[in-house]
This record gives sequence, structure tokens and C-alpha cells, in this order.
Amino acid sequence: MPQLLASAPLPLWRHGSARQVGTWGIGMRDLEPVEMTAFVMPEHASSGSWMRAKAVGDGLLAALNSPPVLARIHAANQPGNSSEEIQRAFSAEAERLGFQSEKAGLFQGQSLRPDYFLELGAGEGILLEVERGKTTINNMDLLDFWKCHLCPGANYLFLLVPRRLRQNAEMRPRNEYVTVGRRLGQFFEPGNGTNVRGLCLFGY
Repeated sequence: MPQLLASAPLPLWRHGSARQVGTWGIGMRDLEPVEMTAFVMPEHASSGSWMRAKAVGDGLLAALNSPPVLARIHAANQPGNSSEEIQRAFSAEAERLGFQSEKAGLFQGQSLRPDYFLELGAGEGILLEVERGKTTINNMDLLDFWKCHLCPGANYLFLLVPRRLRQNAEMRPRNEYVTVGRRLGQFFEPGNGTNVRGLCLFGY
């Protein structure tokens, strides 16, 4: 069984609880915090590289839930906006954690680039990808997982997806966080292993 963290329907480690924060530019109101669910293959659950990756994930979660960043994320997660606007909401915080934006040369013989990359050690690293409107409609979550599977220098995927996705004002919100957790969590079931040792899924 994969080692995971949370409560049903998503596996083990889930972080985040409702709280009121001050918002900048959109007034004072209750903002849902970013949540994280982590998945890891059992043979890597106690490895040093996973412990380092998980520590980075915890640091990123804390940064995303800081009041000014959380306010920017909520302001960016509006109908008609793109994932690039979500990225801009926390780009400075990601770089402070050591992530490099669109690092080139990670994929041998291919022109692929991640949104962000962080090296953990020789041949070990994290791809950080941010999705919004095309998360499951265009299967971008699966593309991001495939990219991490192919990348020789990355073993872990950090993926940010919306918990309340609306493409227009009339659309009923879709919880892509739950959907993606169910989809990608299957890769951590026995017999479904890939080169992706662990996944930190963030729901904003």
C-alpha cells in the first residue's frame, strides 16, 4: 500500500483548516486556506530524499497560507484567469525556497520545461507545476505527472490545482483537488509505480 496522508476520500497527510485572515485588495472575509495531500511509495517513505521533499512541501504550504499570498491566490483564482496568474501570486515565495522558474535542460532531447524546479541532491529533485482551468479538462494533471516520470533529475512532483474552479460566473464550481487526488493517487497503488516517488498535491 502507498504511504499517504489525509482523510477520505484523499489518502493520508492533509493540512489546512478554515481561518479568517486579512486580505489585501479584496476586503476582509473568510478565505479557505490552501490544503496539501501527500502520496509516497512505501519503499521511499522513510528515505532522506522524501523527508527533504516533504519538508519543502510543508514550507511551501506555510508560504501559500501567509495572509498576503493567500489573498493574491484567491484574487487570481477567478473566471477567465490563467494558471500564470496563480504562479505570479507566489513566485517570490517559491524562489525563496530555492525553486528555479522554467529551468531548461532537465529533459534529455526534449524542449519540455517545468513551471519550477528544485534540486534536492545528485539526480534528485522536485518539479513544481501550477494548473487552473485546464487541470482535468485537458488532462494537464496527467501531463505534469508524465513530465516528472520522464525527468531524469526529478523524483517528486508538487502540483497546485484549484478547489473551486469556475470558468465563468454561471458555472458551478468544480473541486479539481479531489478529482486529481483520486486520479493521481492510483499511481501509488501496488503495481502502478512510476519514476515519481512522491506527490505533494496542493488545493488552492
